[in-house]
Amino acid sequence: MVDSFIHDVPAARVVFANGSIAQVGPELDRLGCSRALLVAGGPEAQFADRIEADLGPRVVARFSDVVMHVPVDIAERAVTLARESGADSVIALGGGSSTGMAKAIAKETGLPILAVPTTYAGSEMTSIWGMTEGRRKTTGRDLRVLPKTVVYDPELTISLPAEISAASGMNAIAHLVEGLYAPGVSPISFLQAREGIRALAAGLPKVADDPTSLDARCDALYGAWLAGWTLGTTGMGVHHKICHTLGGTYDLPHAPSHSAVIAYATDFNSQHAPDAMAAIVRGLNAGGIACTDAAQGIWDLAVRIGAPVSLAEVGFDAESVDEAAAIVAEAQPVNPRPVDHAGVEGVLRAALAGVRPAGGAQ
Repeated sequence: MVDSFIHDVPAARVVFANGSIAQVGPELDRLGCSRALLVAGGPEAQFADRIEADLGPRVVARFSDVVMHVPVDIAERAVTLARESGADSVIALGGGSSTGMAKAIAKETGLPILAVPTTYAGSEMTSIWGMTEGRRKTTGRDLRVLPKTVVYDPELTISLPAEISAASGMNAIAHLVEGLYAPGVSPISFLQAREGIRALAAGLPKVADDPTSLDARCDALYGAWLAGWTLGTTGMGVHHKICHTLGGTYDLPHAPSHSAVIAYATDFNSQHAPDAMAAIVRGLNAGGIACTDAAQGIWDLAVRIGAPVSLAEVGFDAESVDEAAAIVAEAQPVNPRPVDHAGVEGVLRAALAGVRPAGGAQ
Protein backbone atom coordinates (compact mmCIF):
# COMPACT_ATOMS: atom_id res chain seq x y z
CA MET A 1 0.00 0.00 0.00
CA VAL A 2 1.29 3.46 -0.94
CA ASP A 3 0.76 6.23 1.62
CA SER A 4 -0.65 9.58 0.55
CA PHE A 5 1.91 12.14 -0.62
CA ILE A 6 2.46 15.36 -2.54
CA HIS A 7 5.25 15.40 -5.12
CA ASP A 8 6.04 19.02 -6.01
CA VAL A 9 9.24 19.45 -8.02
CA PRO A 10 10.12 22.94 -9.31
CA ALA A 11 11.65 22.78 -12.77
CA ALA A 12 15.37 23.22 -13.35
CA ARG A 13 17.43 22.34 -16.40
CA VAL A 14 20.43 20.11 -15.63
CA VAL A 15 23.43 19.63 -17.94
CA PHE A 16 25.75 16.88 -16.66
CA ALA A 17 28.87 16.01 -18.66
CA ASN A 18 32.64 16.09 -18.56
CA GLY A 19 33.75 19.34 -20.15
CA SER A 20 30.32 20.93 -19.83
CA ILE A 21 31.85 24.21 -18.62
CA ALA A 22 32.03 24.95 -22.33
CA GLN A 23 28.22 24.95 -22.37
CA VAL A 24 27.88 27.94 -20.02
CA GLY A 25 27.73 30.37 -22.94
CA PRO A 26 25.13 28.44 -24.95
CA GLU A 27 23.08 27.88 -21.80
CA LEU A 28 23.20 31.59 -21.04
CA ASP A 29 21.97 32.23 -24.57
CA ARG A 30 19.20 29.70 -24.04
CA LEU A 31 18.02 31.75 -21.06
CA GLY A 32 17.90 34.81 -23.31
CA CYS A 33 20.55 36.59 -21.23
CA SER A 34 23.58 38.58 -22.37
CA ARG A 35 24.80 40.58 -19.34
CA ALA A 36 25.96 38.20 -16.59
CA LEU A 37 27.33 38.95 -13.15
CA LEU A 38 29.86 36.20 -12.39
CA VAL A 39 29.98 35.21 -8.70
CA ALA A 40 33.04 33.11 -7.83
CA GLY A 41 35.40 32.97 -4.86
CA GLY A 42 39.18 32.63 -4.83
CA PRO A 43 39.38 28.82 -5.09
CA GLU A 44 37.38 28.94 -8.34
CA ALA A 45 39.43 31.71 -9.96
CA GLN A 46 40.91 29.53 -12.71
CA PHE A 47 37.46 28.39 -13.83
CA ALA A 48 36.04 31.90 -13.48
CA ASP A 49 38.82 33.18 -15.73
CA ARG A 50 37.91 30.56 -18.32
CA ILE A 51 34.21 31.46 -18.26
CA GLU A 52 35.04 35.14 -18.50
CA ALA A 53 37.33 34.47 -21.46
CA ASP A 54 34.68 32.33 -23.17
CA LEU A 55 31.88 34.82 -22.63
CA GLY A 56 33.84 38.01 -23.21
CA PRO A 57 31.66 41.14 -22.92
CA ARG A 58 28.68 39.05 -21.81
CA VAL A 59 30.29 39.07 -18.33
CA VAL A 60 29.61 42.63 -17.20
CA ALA A 61 30.97 42.28 -13.64
CA ARG A 62 32.61 39.79 -11.31
CA PHE A 63 31.98 39.45 -7.57
CA SER A 64 34.71 37.58 -5.68
CA ASP A 65 33.97 38.46 -2.05
CA VAL A 66 32.30 35.11 -1.42
CA VAL A 67 31.95 34.40 2.30
CA MET A 68 30.61 31.33 4.12
CA HIS A 69 27.06 31.63 5.51
CA VAL A 70 26.37 34.75 3.36
CA PRO A 71 26.68 37.70 5.76
CA VAL A 72 23.94 40.26 5.08
CA ASP A 73 26.30 43.21 4.67
CA ILE A 74 28.37 41.45 2.01
CA ALA A 75 25.24 40.24 0.22
CA GLU A 76 24.05 43.86 0.06
CA ARG A 77 27.27 44.81 -1.75
CA ALA A 78 26.69 42.03 -4.27
CA VAL A 79 23.13 43.20 -4.89
CA THR A 80 24.40 46.75 -5.43
CA LEU A 81 26.96 45.53 -7.97
CA ALA A 82 24.30 43.56 -9.84
CA ARG A 83 22.11 46.63 -10.13
CA GLU A 84 24.87 49.08 -11.01
CA SER A 85 26.34 46.78 -13.67
CA GLY A 86 23.00 46.32 -15.40
CA ALA A 87 23.27 42.53 -15.14
CA ASP A 88 20.39 40.48 -16.49
CA SER A 89 21.59 37.21 -14.96
CA VAL A 90 23.93 35.69 -12.39
CA ILE A 91 26.45 32.89 -12.97
CA ALA A 92 27.20 31.14 -9.66
CA LEU A 93 30.50 29.27 -9.90
CA GLY A 94 31.79 27.31 -6.92
CA GLY A 95 30.42 25.68 -3.80
CA GLY A 96 27.55 26.48 -1.49
CA SER A 97 28.92 29.90 -0.56
CA SER A 98 28.98 31.09 -4.18
CA THR A 99 25.52 29.69 -4.79
CA GLY A 100 24.27 31.27 -1.58
CA MET A 101 25.61 34.68 -2.59
CA ALA A 102 23.99 34.36 -6.01
CA LYS A 103 20.71 33.47 -4.32
CA ALA A 104 20.94 36.57 -2.14
CA ILE A 105 21.22 38.61 -5.34
CA ALA A 106 18.34 36.80 -7.02
CA LYS A 107 16.12 37.18 -3.98
CA GLU A 108 16.41 40.97 -4.15
CA THR A 109 16.59 41.46 -7.91
CA GLY A 110 14.75 38.52 -9.46
CA LEU A 111 17.70 37.83 -11.79
CA PRO A 112 17.92 34.24 -13.09
CA ILE A 113 20.81 32.09 -11.87
CA LEU A 114 22.95 29.74 -13.95
CA ALA A 115 24.86 27.58 -11.47
CA VAL A 116 28.15 25.79 -12.08
CA PRO A 117 28.92 23.74 -8.92
CA THR A 118 32.48 22.75 -8.04
CA THR A 119 31.69 20.94 -4.76
CA TYR A 120 29.03 18.53 -3.51
CA ALA A 121 26.99 21.16 -1.63
CA GLY A 122 23.75 20.59 -3.54
CA SER A 123 22.24 24.02 -2.88
CA GLU A 124 22.20 24.70 -6.61
CA MET A 125 19.15 22.39 -6.85
CA THR A 126 17.05 24.14 -4.21
CA SER A 127 14.91 27.20 -3.70
CA ILE A 128 16.37 27.55 -0.19
CA TRP A 129 18.26 30.73 0.69
CA GLY A 130 20.19 31.50 3.85
CA MET A 131 21.87 34.62 5.27
CA THR A 132 23.58 35.46 8.54
CA GLU A 133 23.27 38.57 10.67
CA GLY A 134 23.86 39.13 14.37
CA ARG A 135 25.00 35.55 15.10
CA ARG A 136 21.80 34.10 13.66
CA LYS A 137 21.35 32.34 10.34
CA THR A 138 17.97 32.83 8.70
CA THR A 139 16.75 30.53 5.94
CA GLY A 140 13.70 30.45 3.74
CA ARG A 141 12.31 29.26 0.43
CA ASP A 142 11.70 31.43 -2.61
CA LEU A 143 11.36 30.17 -6.16
CA ARG A 144 13.20 33.25 -7.42
CA VAL A 145 16.47 31.84 -6.02
CA LEU A 146 16.18 28.42 -7.66
CA PRO A 147 18.74 28.33 -10.49
CA LYS A 148 17.16 28.09 -13.92
CA THR A 149 20.03 25.94 -15.22
CA VAL A 150 22.69 23.88 -13.48
CA VAL A 151 25.83 22.85 -15.37
CA TYR A 152 27.58 19.91 -13.69
CA ASP A 153 31.11 19.31 -14.95
CA PRO A 154 32.91 16.56 -12.97
CA GLU A 155 36.23 17.80 -14.33
CA LEU A 156 35.85 20.97 -12.23
CA THR A 157 35.92 18.87 -9.05
CA ILE A 158 39.27 17.20 -9.78
CA SER A 159 41.17 20.04 -8.12
CA LEU A 160 38.97 19.92 -4.99
CA PRO A 161 41.26 18.73 -2.16
CA ALA A 162 40.49 15.29 -0.75
CA GLU A 163 39.61 16.58 2.72
CA ILE A 164 37.19 19.18 1.32
CA SER A 165 35.70 16.58 -1.01
CA ALA A 166 35.13 14.26 1.96
CA ALA A 167 33.37 16.85 4.12
CA SER A 168 31.35 18.16 1.18
CA GLY A 169 30.32 14.61 0.32
CA MET A 170 29.11 14.01 3.86
CA ASN A 171 27.14 17.24 3.61
CA ALA A 172 25.39 15.69 0.61
CA ILE A 173 24.80 12.48 2.58
CA ALA A 174 23.08 14.59 5.25
CA HIS A 175 20.64 16.00 2.67
CA LEU A 176 19.79 12.50 1.50
CA VAL A 177 19.37 11.08 5.00
CA GLU A 178 17.01 13.79 6.18
CA GLY A 179 15.13 13.73 2.88
CA LEU A 180 14.16 10.12 3.58
CA TYR A 181 12.12 11.08 6.66
CA ALA A 182 11.15 14.65 5.77
CA PRO A 183 7.45 15.58 5.64
CA GLY A 184 7.65 16.22 1.89
CA VAL A 185 9.01 12.78 0.99
CA SER A 186 7.29 10.96 -1.88
CA PRO A 187 7.88 7.55 -3.47
CA ILE A 188 10.04 9.18 -6.14
CA SER A 189 12.13 11.30 -3.76
CA PHE A 190 12.55 8.27 -1.48
CA LEU A 191 14.06 6.29 -4.36
CA GLN A 192 16.29 9.16 -5.49
CA ALA A 193 17.58 9.66 -1.93
CA ARG A 194 18.49 6.00 -1.59
CA GLU A 195 20.19 6.08 -4.99
CA GLY A 196 22.10 9.20 -3.98
CA ILE A 197 23.40 7.45 -0.87
CA ARG A 198 24.50 4.50 -3.00
CA ALA A 199 26.32 6.74 -5.48
CA LEU A 200 28.14 8.70 -2.78
CA ALA A 201 29.01 5.58 -0.79
CA ALA A 202 30.52 4.14 -3.97
CA GLY A 203 32.24 7.30 -5.20
CA LEU A 204 33.59 9.05 -2.12
CA PRO A 205 35.99 6.29 -0.99
CA LYS A 206 37.42 6.21 -4.52
CA VAL A 207 37.81 10.00 -4.46
CA ALA A 208 39.62 9.69 -1.13
CA ASP A 209 41.96 7.06 -2.58
CA ASP A 210 42.55 8.89 -5.86
CA PRO A 211 41.24 12.47 -6.04
CA THR A 212 42.16 12.61 -9.75
CA SER A 213 39.88 9.70 -10.71
CA LEU A 214 37.30 11.13 -13.07
CA ASP A 215 35.05 8.06 -12.74
CA ALA A 216 34.97 8.54 -8.97
CA ARG A 217 34.29 12.24 -9.35
CA CYS A 218 31.39 11.49 -11.71
CA ASP A 219 29.81 9.12 -9.16
CA ALA A 220 30.22 11.62 -6.34
CA LEU A 221 28.85 14.57 -8.33
CA TYR A 222 25.91 12.46 -9.53
CA GLY A 223 25.14 11.61 -5.90
CA ALA A 224 25.47 15.27 -4.94
CA TRP A 225 22.99 16.24 -7.67
CA LEU A 226 20.47 13.78 -6.23
CA ALA A 227 21.19 15.14 -2.75
CA GLY A 228 20.49 18.70 -3.82
CA TRP A 229 17.31 17.62 -5.59
CA THR A 230 16.22 15.79 -2.43
CA LEU A 231 17.01 18.80 -0.25
CA GLY A 232 14.99 21.04 -2.53
CA THR A 233 11.87 18.89 -2.76
CA THR A 234 11.37 17.24 0.64
CA GLY A 235 12.44 19.45 3.55
CA MET A 236 14.84 18.76 6.39
CA GLY A 237 14.85 18.03 10.15
CA VAL A 238 16.80 18.45 13.36
CA HIS A 239 20.19 17.77 11.79
CA HIS A 240 20.01 20.76 9.46
CA LYS A 241 18.72 23.06 12.17
CA ILE A 242 21.66 22.06 14.36
CA CYS A 243 24.12 22.75 11.54
CA HIS A 244 22.53 26.09 10.65
CA THR A 245 22.92 27.07 14.29
CA LEU A 246 26.54 25.94 14.38
CA GLY A 247 27.29 27.99 11.29
CA GLY A 248 25.23 31.10 11.94
CA THR A 249 25.88 31.48 15.66
CA TYR A 250 29.36 30.00 16.04
CA ASP A 251 30.73 30.54 12.51
CA LEU A 252 31.72 26.89 12.15
CA PRO A 253 32.54 25.61 8.65
CA HIS A 254 29.41 24.38 6.88
CA ALA A 255 30.34 21.02 5.34
CA PRO A 256 32.61 19.80 8.19
CA SER A 257 29.82 20.56 10.68
CA HIS A 258 27.38 18.48 8.67
CA SER A 259 29.92 15.68 8.52
CA ALA A 260 30.51 15.77 12.28
CA VAL A 261 26.81 15.75 13.23
CA ILE A 262 24.94 13.55 10.73
CA ALA A 263 25.74 10.15 12.24
CA TYR A 264 24.54 11.26 15.67
CA ALA A 265 21.41 12.99 14.37
CA THR A 266 20.63 9.78 12.48
CA ASP A 267 21.08 7.78 15.68
CA PHE A 268 18.75 10.24 17.46
CA ASN A 269 16.00 9.55 14.90
CA SER A 270 16.63 5.86 14.33
CA GLN A 271 13.69 4.43 16.30
CA HIS A 272 11.26 6.98 14.87
CA ALA A 273 11.96 6.52 11.13
CA PRO A 274 12.45 2.80 10.49
CA ASP A 275 11.76 2.94 6.74
CA ALA A 276 14.33 5.71 6.30
CA MET A 277 16.91 3.79 8.35
CA ALA A 278 16.38 0.66 6.24
CA ALA A 279 16.83 2.70 3.05
CA ILE A 280 20.06 4.23 4.37
CA VAL A 281 21.46 0.80 5.18
CA ARG A 282 20.43 -0.52 1.77
CA GLY A 283 22.03 2.43 -0.03
CA LEU A 284 25.26 2.20 1.94
CA ASN A 285 25.53 -1.54 1.41
CA ALA A 286 24.88 -1.18 -2.32
CA GLY A 287 27.66 1.41 -2.45
CA GLY A 288 30.15 -0.86 -0.69
CA ILE A 289 29.85 0.30 2.94
CA ALA A 290 28.83 -2.85 4.82
CA CYS A 291 26.56 -2.11 7.78
CA THR A 292 23.38 -3.16 9.57
CA ASP A 293 22.73 0.12 11.38
CA ALA A 294 22.26 3.43 9.56
CA ALA A 295 24.07 5.68 12.04
CA GLN A 296 27.01 3.33 12.32
CA GLY A 297 27.25 2.99 8.54
CA ILE A 298 27.28 6.77 8.08
CA TRP A 299 30.00 7.09 10.72
CA ASP A 300 32.01 4.31 9.05
CA LEU A 301 31.77 6.06 5.67
CA ALA A 302 32.99 9.33 7.16
CA VAL A 303 35.95 7.61 8.81
CA ARG A 304 36.73 5.71 5.61
CA ILE A 305 37.04 8.91 3.58
CA GLY A 306 38.73 11.00 6.29
CA ALA A 307 35.79 13.32 6.94
CA PRO A 308 35.19 14.87 10.38
CA VAL A 309 33.20 12.81 12.89
CA SER A 310 33.73 15.12 15.86
CA LEU A 311 32.57 18.68 16.43
CA ALA A 312 35.63 19.25 18.59
CA GLU A 313 37.85 18.96 15.53
CA VAL A 314 35.86 21.63 13.66
CA GLY A 315 36.02 24.17 16.47
CA PHE A 316 32.97 23.63 18.71
CA ASP A 317 33.40 23.46 22.47
CA ALA A 318 31.44 21.95 25.36
CA GLU A 319 30.74 25.36 26.92
CA SER A 320 28.50 26.23 23.97
CA VAL A 321 26.35 23.10 24.07
CA ASP A 322 23.60 24.47 26.30
CA GLU A 323 23.17 27.68 24.29
CA ALA A 324 23.15 25.85 20.96
CA ALA A 325 20.66 23.24 22.20
CA ALA A 326 18.34 26.01 23.40
CA ILE A 327 18.42 27.73 20.00
CA VAL A 328 17.62 24.51 18.15
CA ALA A 329 14.91 23.38 20.57
CA GLU A 330 13.23 26.79 20.48
CA ALA A 331 12.97 26.58 16.68
CA GLN A 332 11.06 23.28 16.92
CA PRO A 333 12.18 21.82 13.57
CA VAL A 334 9.84 19.30 11.97
CA ASN A 335 11.43 15.94 12.75
CA PRO A 336 10.38 12.28 13.19
CA ARG A 337 11.35 12.37 16.86
CA PRO A 338 10.12 15.32 18.94
CA VAL A 339 12.90 17.85 19.46
CA ASP A 340 13.62 19.13 22.96
CA HIS A 341 16.59 20.67 24.75
CA ALA A 342 17.77 17.40 26.28
CA GLY A 343 17.63 15.54 22.98
CA VAL A 344 19.59 18.19 21.07
CA GLU A 345 22.10 18.40 23.89
CA GLY A 346 22.59 14.64 23.61
CA VAL A 347 23.28 14.89 19.88
CA LEU A 348 25.76 17.72 20.38
CA ARG A 349 27.63 15.97 23.18
CA ALA A 350 27.84 12.76 21.15
CA ALA A 351 29.13 14.76 18.18
CA LEU A 352 31.70 16.46 20.38
CA ALA A 353 33.02 13.09 21.56
CA GLY A 354 33.14 11.69 18.02
CA VAL A 355 32.74 8.06 19.13
CA ARG A 356 31.05 5.55 16.82
CA PRO A 357 27.30 5.51 17.61
CA ALA A 358 26.08 2.52 19.60
CA GLY A 359 23.19 2.16 17.14
CA GLY A 360 19.46 2.04 17.68
CA ALA A 361 19.28 5.03 20.04
CA GLN A 362 16.09 5.39 22.07
